[in-house]
Formats: sequence, C-alpha cells, structure tokens
Amino acid sequence: MPAYVIFDVEIRDLARYQDFMSQVKPALQAAGARYLARGGAHHVHEGDWAPRRIVILEFPSLPAWEAFYDGPVYQGLKHIRDECSSARLVSVEGLEG
Repeated sequence: MPAYVIFDVEIRDLARYQDFMSQVKPALQAAGARYLARGGAHHVHEGDWAPRRIVILEFPSLPAWEAFYDGPVYQGLKHIRDECSSARLVSVEGLEG
C-alpha cells in the first residue's frame, strides 16, 4: 500500500532551503517517492489550521517512507532543512489500489 507524507513547512532562508532541495530530490527519487503537491495554493475550509507551505509526497509503502526518513541520506540532510525551515509532518498509509 502506498504511504503519503504531508509536510507543513515554513521557510526562513530560501537560498539554503533550495540547497537542501537540490540534494533531497535525487534521494527521494531513489527511494521511489514522488511529489503530489509542492507549495501550491491552498485553502483551509474548516478548523483553525494555518498551514504555511504544503508538500505531499507519495512513497511505495509506509516502511519505504520510514526507511528513507530514518536512513543515513535523509538524516544527513535533515540538519540543513532544520537550519533554514521548520516543519510539521505526518505520514499516513494509503488504500490498496
């Protein structure tokens, strides 16, 4: 089953964040992930959530996401993301096709 990862990101240093993105994109591709949404217009229809920049990724499975997140490549890049942005993120297992 696919897994979806939803990020709510606040970017504080765009140049540094772009450096992170240039390194994380190939790692995501290698992990079988793909972007479904990345920073597009969004609207809150209910509740008090105030997202900043929404990113939605699809991974082949929840274990694939967890292996990527906990793995050495992403953990080696995460400090860059943490320097230039803050994020909330959640993963959710998708439905079988």
